[in-house]
Amino acid sequence: MLTIYRDNGEARSSPSPGLPEKVIWLDLLNPTEEEKTFVESRAGLRVPSFEALSEIESSSRLIVDHGVIYLSMPLVAQGDTDDYHASPIGFVLSQRVLVTIRFAENSTFRGVAEKIRNDETLRSSAGVFTTLMEGLVDRGADVLEHLAGQLDKISKMIFRGDLRRRRNTVRASETLRRALRDVGGIGDRLSLAREVFLGIDRIVQFVLSLKQDWIAHEFGHRIEAVARDVASLNAFQEHLSNKVQFLLDAVLGFINIAQNDLFRILTVVSVVGIPPTVVAGIYGMNFKFMPELNWAWGYPYGLAMIVLSAVVPLIWFKWRGWF
Repeated sequence: MLTIYRDNGEARSSPSPGLPEKVIWLDLLNPTEEEKTFVESRAGLRVPSFEALSEIESSSRLIVDHGVIYLSMPLVAQGDTDDYHASPIGFVLSQRVLVTIRFAENSTFRGVAEKIRNDETLRSSAGVFTTLMEGLVDRGADVLEHLAGQLDKISKMIFRGDLRRRRNTVRASETLRRALRDVGGIGDRLSLAREVFLGIDRIVQFVLSLKQDWIAHEFGHRIEAVARDVASLNAFQEHLSNKVQFLLDAVLGFINIAQNDLFRILTVVSVVGIPPTVVAGIYGMNFKFMPELNWAWGYPYGLAMIVLSAVVPLIWFKWRGWF
């Protein structure tokens, strides 16, 4: 889909026979070949393909060709669902127009479009580009705040919920598995967020280094502010990544403790059961001459020996602090 934004704040969702005058932004979402051809022929700019935007080396993501800046970076698609994934996005920035090429919906673009309609000072290619960078950083900050809140909840559940009080082993194990799955998912999202912030940081630094005279000083200062925000968010993201690793280690530690408790119980039960088995085996032998066979209290004596042989190890284990 092609959306055309003019400098008067109007937007058109389909290409017309000719490119409208004073166009500042051409937004391509899952573009068809006809839409790409239309933009290239009317705007005089090359529209990169999906494969070109997916390249990971800086030399392919940051290019200047005849005064036109070609930029690309990864963006998180369907970030509010469990089917989140990285999707490439491209920016073709010139003095006259900005072309964005993306392959997934993103709420930031809708917010930027609304800002352009309400603020005429943003109605230029540099203004739209700057607002997009600010919007992507704001969106990334919101995501980090949400992930930080989730980590806090998991941390309280692990360290303040006292999992040792859970007598039901199955429920305790399920709680630990769920915590491990949640922490791993947050770590995966943080990894994608790091890729996005790295892409934004490369883009803004590259644009600032070009020092294009058609980028107004106001937008230049705002892009510098974006670079500072990205640096601070990278530090916060690093803190969250360290916390994820800490919680992963903590959950695995609790799982190991639970397994050790289970093996200790099995060890105690197996050791306690050995002496009674030996006693029962001795008095269960079918020899003709066994003194206890003629005792009036032989049967109670045998039962007492079995019970005593089980109780003595239990007392010893209790004294040693095994349970």
